[in-house]
Amino acid sequence: MEKTYKFLKEAQTYFLATVEGDQPRVRPFGTANIFEGKLYIQTGNVKPVAKQIAANPKVELCAFKDGVWLRLSGELVEDDRVEAKKAMLDAYPNLRAMYDENDGVTTVYYFKNAKATFESFTAPKEEETF
Repeated sequence: MEKTYKFLKEAQTYFLATVEGDQPRVRPFGTANIFEGKLYIQTGNVKPVAKQIAANPKVELCAFKDGVWLRLSGELVEDDRVEAKKAMLDAYPNLRAMYDENDGVTTVYYFKNAKATFESFTAPKEEETF
């Protein structure tokens, strides 16, 4: 998980794919944090992405950096603990202009049954599961 986390932090932006009915939905994200040994992401529960994850927690994300791309697939599990939300917002203090761990809007998820694949045109594929 450490390699995946480091890649996401360095790439800064990744694209998260969900589904809405039979329609794929993709949007940019920028949060990644490790809390209690799990990889977390964050959004607001008023956004369509949160409703899509609630309906189908299977997601995939993709990030690109220095000629290498990462695909991470897995299931997102919501963690409603204040401690998990606070850890994310402490890692991204700029989000505090929009979110607070006690606002009832901040939502954090951790990856379960995750498989990360690192690929490029010039190096062998590498995988990481967690």
